[in-house]
Amino acid sequence: MADTVTSSGTTPLLTSLDPLLRAWLPRQRWFAGKGRPVTGFTPVSVTELLPPDGRLGLYHLLLRVQQPAVPGAPPHPGDCYQLLIGVREALPPRLAPALIGHVTEGPLAGRTVYEALHDARPAEVLLEALRTRSRIGALRFERESGQEIRPGLVARLMTAEQSNSSVVYGDTFILKLLRRVVPGVNPDLEIPLALAREGCPRVPAPTAWLNADVDAQSYVLAVLQPFVSGAADGWELALRELAKGEDFAAEARALGRATAEVHTALARALPTVTLGHVQLQSLVDGMTERLAAAVQAVPALRPYEDGLRSAYAALADLAAEGHTWTAQRVHGDLHLGQCLRSPSGDWSLIDFEGEPARPLAERRMPQPPVRDVAGMLRSFDYAARSVTPPAPDWAHACRAAYCSGYAEVAGRDPRTDPVLLRAYETDKAVYEVVYEARHRPDWLSVPLTAVRRLALPDQEARP
Repeated sequence: MADTVTSSGTTPLLTSLDPLLRAWLPRQRWFAGKGRPVTGFTPVSVTELLPPDGRLGLYHLLLRVQQPAVPGAPPHPGDCYQLLIGVREALPPRLAPALIGHVTEGPLAGRTVYEALHDARPAEVLLEALRTRSRIGALRFERESGQEIRPGLVARLMTAEQSNSSVVYGDTFILKLLRRVVPGVNPDLEIPLALAREGCPRVPAPTAWLNADVDAQSYVLAVLQPFVSGAADGWELALRELAKGEDFAAEARALGRATAEVHTALARALPTVTLGHVQLQSLVDGMTERLAAAVQAVPALRPYEDGLRSAYAALADLAAEGHTWTAQRVHGDLHLGQCLRSPSGDWSLIDFEGEPARPLAERRMPQPPVRDVAGMLRSFDYAARSVTPPAPDWAHACRAAYCSGYAEVAGRDPRTDPVLLRAYETDKAVYEVVYEARHRPDWLSVPLTAVRRLALPDQEARP
């Protein structure tokens, strides 16, 4: 293995790949800049993992993508993406879906380049580097002390639609490769490590991870964790039970207990803070600003704007009266799809990256635990309204059971703090409206149904 270059300049390799990547990147599920053309690339680092002089070559790229500015938004240097580029003379039929294109000039002229994670051999190169704690140019492959990785595990790419990429190794480990990356401490590694050292069994403990050090900045690029073999994704499990007309309340209650166990462990492992009037007002201001921007982006919200603002105003009023809340590190993007139920019936929480669209500093800020609760309550609503006909009673039963299960561990039912819960659920629903309007217009009615409820006077809007 050899390092090619780490710089902010243009490389011959990138020059030759540029036209292919401009066409390929916007088609990827995890590319966040859809709707705006790619106008260029700035390399953050380019690392050769396998020289392309044999049957197979492999490059690791961190690229800053240049696009036209969003109208009205402040200037932005461009998002940084992590790519693994495979190089072959020609692709076998099994790798046809991974094709990026055929290079016509530069050091790879005449070769075919492709998304390397579709290919078991390049994916296994990453695992071997983690196993041996390799350092290759800017890349640092780290392994937790005392954790072992058996060599020879066969890799397979998970094909589910997601904002990152995941590779499973022999049903033993799963590697989550982050696609859009920013420098700093990533909560997707920070929080599971803290929970593992606290002895919390509800989150798979990191076995190894990949960092890059570039220009005095550190990036977390990937995290390797145990694979929960035979586990059911919470979203898929809920939809199956809905399709059969089965009750999900017992699972929702167990999931509430698991959430509370994670919150309790996080409060022990990482600092907590008290939110007083100043902090709460700042939180309310942020929610209000997001609502104003959402109303501008999605006019369908306009009839409900005053009612939604009342949810935030009620929280500001309590803060002005001297109420305080404890804030701590939380999941930050909790929903059914972020939960796994093992064959034994135990629930685990995964994917602590938070909402990728939010700044890293914001994702790492302490928050009231009810933020996660609100996210899960919204997820039950989504599941219930993804079937025909919708099943609002099913959602109501799940919401109640989840809060009851949470209270069994935490000692406090989230519903006993209705103003805070309503504010966070409203903020989440407003976020969902904007997301669906931009990406899945057919789903817009789902969060709008919640918006209509949450815009009602406080008593009527409670779960």
